[in-house]
Amino acid sequence: MSDLTGKLLNDYQVLRRLGRGAMAEVYLAEQQSLARQVALKVLSVDLASQPAYVERFKHEARSAASLVHANIVQVYEVGQSNGSHFIAQEYVAGQNLAEWMHRHGRVEPGRVLDILRQVTAALSKAHERAIVHRDVKPENIMLSRSGEVKVADFGLARATTDETNRTQAGVTMGTPLYMSPEQIEGGSVDSRSDIYSLGVTAYHMLTGEPPFQGETPLAVAVQHINKQPTPLAEAAPDTPAALVQLVERMMAKKPEDRFSNPMELMRELRMLAKQAAADGWAEGPENWSLSDLTAYGGTIEATSELEQLMRGTRALQIPKPKSRRLIAILAIAAVVGALVAGAARRPYVLASSEPTLTKYETAQKQLFHAKMVDTPAAWQAVWTLHGEEADPFEINQAKQGLARYYMRAEDYEKALDPLLELADVPSAQHTTRTFAYVALAVAYAELGNDEKARLYKQQVTPTDLRNMQTDPELLARFEEL
Repeated sequence: MSDLTGKLLNDYQVLRRLGRGAMAEVYLAEQQSLARQVALKVLSVDLASQPAYVERFKHEARSAASLVHANIVQVYEVGQSNGSHFIAQEYVAGQNLAEWMHRHGRVEPGRVLDILRQVTAALSKAHERAIVHRDVKPENIMLSRSGEVKVADFGLARATTDETNRTQAGVTMGTPLYMSPEQIEGGSVDSRSDIYSLGVTAYHMLTGEPPFQGETPLAVAVQHINKQPTPLAEAAPDTPAALVQLVERMMAKKPEDRFSNPMELMRELRMLAKQAAADGWAEGPENWSLSDLTAYGGTIEATSELEQLMRGTRALQIPKPKSRRLIAILAIAAVVGALVAGAARRPYVLASSEPTLTKYETAQKQLFHAKMVDTPAAWQAVWTLHGEEADPFEINQAKQGLARYYMRAEDYEKALDPLLELADVPSAQHTTRTFAYVALAVAYAELGNDEKARLYKQQVTPTDLRNMQTDPELLARFEEL
């Protein structure tokens, strides 16, 4: 498929390619009428000529567009332009869970619990509409910089009341690493299948590896049906026992042995969050948003909390002359709004904000902390707090982390400082210099300095690129220069 960068598809100016999948390519685009960035999913040319694939593509848009929720990537429009079929959807600036784990490895239990909560809230919304996602996996769990987890790509979603919810003969929809046994066998599926896939994703987060692996998709699929995974308590012994029990129930082979629906899972997550807060390894449910409370069936409790907030404002309702009544009402509304916003605000363990900075015992621990929270302040703390005793390798790792942060944020000016320092490391640190050259070429190209972009690109050999596999998106952008 030819690169559509620079093209205009109806109201959308295509800016750059973000990635590609089996059915479509995804571009960053600007919707000109609203001056906002969107993710544009464009069906591949080969498939666009096949009516069945076009219909499935449109079905994806219809399914996803019916789901409006803070934890679901929103679909704006499905359209066609000059033979290109596309879906315009919310652009989530950040990274997906697979990318995060590729860079940082295992996810600590508290973060796993937070991600499970938000994905389950999204699945609860889908369950209300009798929709099954069918492809829950790390690549489809987006980690936004604003502090929310968003579930993407309802491309395999089907209404559970639809007679077509059985796959066609010989066609298995989904990703084998995370598929439920009943989905692999081509049987009827419901929300319990998504719960299984989310459980497999949680196992991956906690252990650093999916529970089943093999040389072929079929080899993996057979294991989901017939084999028990290595016990989570053995594969990740630092996982709290209650979290182990929850994940293993999610991964039960038989649907009837799992949670009956996402709401039941959410209630269990809430109880687990209370225990986790008491034990000190995760945030408690008092920090949940009102949408979370609704998702677990806690509408009554959520209403009670709102009533308490309202009662707290009554002392402010001092009688005023009629001419001042409107001002008083607006003032009270503003206070209530602030209080509700505070109650609904969810702290996010992978978000880019960091109000306080803790100094850890060693630079290595400081570096690990920076990898967990991924903020500029955390990366800089490695050398500002431990500069004298830190190993040069740790300092360079932190500078790479800072540079990656700014590159993902498309703040190329700020990325230049750490990248130029990394470009000057001794020649023995060849991998570090290659990363710097690649990133500098991309950054200068984005800043419009083509001369410097060419200068740094010329210093990278094909062998260098083969040895640099940790930044696939950056490499793809480099190869497009």
